[in-house]
Amino acid sequence: MGRLDGKVAVVTGAARGQGEAEARLFAREGAKVVVADVLDGPGREVAVDIGAAARFVHLDVSDEASWSGVVAAASEMGPLGVLVNNAAVIRPASIEDTSLADYLGVININQVGTFLGLRAAIGPMKAAGGGSIINVSSIDGMGSKNGLISYSASKFAIRGMTKTAAIELGQFGIRVNSIHPGGINTVMGNPGGMPEEQMNRAFRRVALGRIGRPEEIAAMALFLASEEASYCTGAEFIVDGGWLAGDIEPGLPGGPGSSKGFGYNA
Repeated sequence: MGRLDGKVAVVTGAARGQGEAEARLFAREGAKVVVADVLDGPGREVAVDIGAAARFVHLDVSDEASWSGVVAAASEMGPLGVLVNNAAVIRPASIEDTSLADYLGVININQVGTFLGLRAAIGPMKAAGGGSIINVSSIDGMGSKNGLISYSASKFAIRGMTKTAAIELGQFGIRVNSIHPGGINTVMGNPGGMPEEQMNRAFRRVALGRIGRPEEIAAMALFLASEEASYCTGAEFIVDGGWLAGDIEPGLPGGPGSSKGFGYNA
């Protein structure tokens, strides 16, 4: 028995990265999956590789009309039980160098796209007697960094939308939660395609000392999609290797290769 047997799931941004990992894992755990993305070629390849349990549907998450096609495709596979709002973009720039068009370009995909997906799933999930909506935010939706004005704003918004939706939809048996990845080895997190070992050097001050993998985010999404998370809603699930916990300070006791450090006086 798979953990998602009998469920139909829609995963956005599923042509690569975290979305692809989620779609593949969901299918292995028994779900039928709508692979949704604007990247037609890679998206179709993922669906074909998964097999009969998957179907590709072109989706621009920021286009309201596009969502009807995704919902229709899911309904042909069965009652919609899971939605993963995963699709996102990042366009780093200082505030001064961010045009309104650039800002809204990120907001429309990350924030508006999540809203449209959330809203589109309500009717089918109510009809099905419940479901799980998983909104992918970020650790940059908990804090921020320079250069991330549009990205961080969108990811903070997803936190708020998740909580409002959880409050409104709990009465219908629909759970809504957010996942907050740290640095993940995807096209977004590693645009230069550097080897994982090389990327890990940039994460040496994170508790686990390495970059995350898409499969590790997919594992959290699987938990939230499954009945194992039946009492979880409106919550934030951080998968960041300890990034938000703080930095390793090599000069202090307990750091790698250091038993004493230089110490501090109170």
